[in-house]
Amino acid sequence: MNAQVSDFEVPFYQPVGNECALFETAQNNGLPLLLKGPTGCGKTRFVEHMAARTGRKLYTVACHDDLSAADLIGRYLLRGGETEWVDGPLTRAVREGAICYLDEVVEARKDVTVVLHPLTDNRRTLMLDRTGEELVAPKGFMLVASYNPGYQNVLKRMKPSTRQRFLSASFDFPEAAIEIEVVTKESGLDRERVAPLIRLAGHIRALSGMDLEEGVSTRLLIYAAQLIAGGMPVDQALQAAIVEPLTDEADVQTALRDLIAVVYG
Repeated sequence: MNAQVSDFEVPFYQPVGNECALFETAQNNGLPLLLKGPTGCGKTRFVEHMAARTGRKLYTVACHDDLSAADLIGRYLLRGGETEWVDGPLTRAVREGAICYLDEVVEARKDVTVVLHPLTDNRRTLMLDRTGEELVAPKGFMLVASYNPGYQNVLKRMKPSTRQRFLSASFDFPEAAIEIEVVTKESGLDRERVAPLIRLAGHIRALSGMDLEEGVSTRLLIYAAQLIAGGMPVDQALQAAIVEPLTDEADVQTALRDLIAVVYG
């Protein structure tokens, strides 16, 4: 399991609406928050930014097919010939009054939902069946989850009974002017050379759902800009950071390179 704990250095994040106020209000009132949006549009960075901005410890869990409730809660492990209980990231967050962020929560196994329900209503409790403990979340604890609605299918769909336990906010790729600022800030590439990258992204995103499953993420644009800022030729940078990550189909890659040629002249 990939669980990360962040410190309080505030990462850069460019607000696009009232999402920061919503987060703070949810946090102050002990309400869970669900972030919906495409891959690489800034959901994780937003949570990192808000955790640092509000001075809260953050436990981030990258959810996947094999992630079980025990991975989040904890388990007994054999250490030095003795059996010892070790808290999982969700349990640590509850004990410490921290933020627990479940990234792509719909990817986790279904037993995870059962664990989350008591934490997302007026009970705000976490039951540790193995130890017999029932933890009541302190005021500082906050549960944040995210998922990509575009990748949902019948087998991996968030049930309405779970979704309606959360406040929700929709994320998308920012408008061009904001995305230029973000990519410039994150990559160190000057605005004049970032601007065509953002124009290219707009054209590629118009193709998503047709030739592409999903449009190019802001994250990939930052990667491309970092390569260019480091001295790599533009065509090579875009091939490595945009064309190859977006598709394995040779004809679609050719179409993307043709689009790059049009944007860059």
